[in-house]
Amino acid sequence: MPSQSLRIGIAGISGRVGRLLVEEVQAAGAILAGGTARNPDAVAGLPDSTPVFSDMASLAAVSDVVIDFTHADTVVDHAQALAAHGTAWVLGTTGLSADQTAAVHHAAQKIAVVQAANFSAGVTLVRRLAQIMGRTLPADSYDAEIVEMHHRQKVDAPSGTALAIGEAVAEGRGVTLSDVRDSGRDGHTGPRQTGAIGFAALRGGQIVGEHEVLFTSADEQITLTHRAFDRRVFATGAVRAALWAKAQPAGLYGMENVLGLPPV
Repeated sequence: MPSQSLRIGIAGISGRVGRLLVEEVQAAGAILAGGTARNPDAVAGLPDSTPVFSDMASLAAVSDVVIDFTHADTVVDHAQALAAHGTAWVLGTTGLSADQTAAVHHAAQKIAVVQAANFSAGVTLVRRLAQIMGRTLPADSYDAEIVEMHHRQKVDAPSGTALAIGEAVAEGRGVTLSDVRDSGRDGHTGPRQTGAIGFAALRGGQIVGEHEVLFTSADEQITLTHRAFDRRVFATGAVRAALWAKAQPAGLYGMENVLGLPPV
């Protein structure tokens, strides 16, 4: 489907990322189908005649693809509404429970779902490189640590992106992240456990997002670093995913698929 005829809806259109998504949808030449907003009074400044709905079902009915960066609590309802209308879903919400994750997987049996903790091309490549390094560098010789820093308003730690990078390392090592994750060290913790994947979260100022992956042995250190300077990078990537998703059959995809990266 040409971008000029693709109808893209935005969940949470009045939010900070939602407004960036509006601009990126327009820049891509797609049709802004509308959005959802909890507070109708907060939608000032949107393009004239932009439909704003209070529920996902109404937005899904007028959209080919919906981009969703809202809250984990909305995921089950959104999954059901989008699947019912056959509307593709670009999902950037993180921190999902097992039930919410199951709802996403169930929806992916009926619609194309592109799910990612971070839609920037740079982070997608960092994840792929972290996976390759996790597979290549022995866990008993190379300690893996992930350090992230975000603005002072961020409420979750580690960030969803940091955890996604950790998942990539764990996949490369053939382990489950929850079995080897080591976060928030404090006090007398004892020596570092061999094979652990460590996380450190820093908060301050208005930093958009910084992530660093370190593989350290007794003899060398390899570091991967990604810094986001503007939240627009997430909106640009999400719109790219939306343009790609509409042409795909039902299934669960990631940004690796959108970028056309080969399987590892």
